[in-house]
Amino acid sequence: MRKSKFTEEQVVALLREAERGEKSIEALCRDRGIAAQTFYRWRQKYGGVDVKDLKRMRELERENARLKRIVGEMALDNAALKELTAKKW
Repeated sequence: MRKSKFTEEQVVALLREAERGEKSIEALCRDRGIAAQTFYRWRQKYGGVDVKDLKRMRELERENARLKRIVGEMALDNAALKELTAKKW
């Protein structure tokens, strides 16, 4: 998947600007060089999210990935130990 040239903070700032209603959505998209469909996809994904919420969400995602990695390693260790103990000496 291609990485966006906009950070999540920039996306949230754009959505806040659109909520103020000073410019039309089409004008905002034209100024930023994005398609209207991209704007609506961002609004669906980031609508109602604050910048500090995004930071917290990223922290939680990192911690979740770390914990999943730990669980995977433990499952492998557990399977290896079961295999060793199952053999008859």
